[in-house]
Amino acid sequence: MDLGLAGATAVVQGGTQGMGKAAARCFADDGARVAVLARTRADLDATCADLLARGAREAIGLQADVTRLDEVTDAFGTVGDQWGGLNILVNATGPAGLGGIEDLTDEQWIETIELGAMGMVRCVRAAIPLLRKAEWARIVNVSAHSTKRQSAGLIAYTAAKAMVTSVTKNLSLALAKDEILVNTVSPGSFATEALKGWAQAVGIDPDDLYAIMAGIDEHFGHPAHLPRAGDAEEIGPVIAFAASRRNTYMTGANINVDGGSDFA
Repeated sequence: MDLGLAGATAVVQGGTQGMGKAAARCFADDGARVAVLARTRADLDATCADLLARGAREAIGLQADVTRLDEVTDAFGTVGDQWGGLNILVNATGPAGLGGIEDLTDEQWIETIELGAMGMVRCVRAAIPLLRKAEWARIVNVSAHSTKRQSAGLIAYTAAKAMVTSVTKNLSLALAKDEILVNTVSPGSFATEALKGWAQAVGIDPDDLYAIMAGIDEHFGHPAHLPRAGDAEEIGPVIAFAASRRNTYMTGANINVDGGSDFA
């Protein structure tokens, strides 16, 4: 599908792996100019090479830690210097924060919320002046289905993602006057690097999507209607559509992509 992104500009925070990388690839496939923001230079360079090979008109690696305001400010300053404006911002970085209420220290709570929620806030704040300069603009923030389907062992992670969902809904209202569309995508169980790492740690084949889903059912009680976990590449087109020029009227939505569940 032609998403109308040829020549458009996009920043994907957390774009060097998992769902963020899947979205960045969709933008590249459509001929967009794509900047990926992450902490590791080697990952940024490898991702930019991949995006250029797929057809990105331009690919920029922005090295920044989203828990540091100065680094986020500098990264978006680079975007402004090179592109002038910005059409798309995707925030896809996921926090850690595995553990129950008695397991996590204050420091772990703060780290989870800093990475999983405040990083998004900093990127949005830095991007808004650039988004306002563009002919059209979209923000997509990646939350999680666990905000509706609680697990005792994901309390801090879920809290951070619930903040992402709430802030996104507020932004859709606050930025409506600028006609900047803001939406949330809430994935279920996708075989990202983090989930594969967990699977391997508990003795599950990280490349077997069916075994991963069985493990999620056993350990977290969160099975999907479909009998397998999702591949990260499967969510890229959903994020890309919500962020694209083809999305002309959807804002404030929370899109579940979870293989089927019992909540709306």
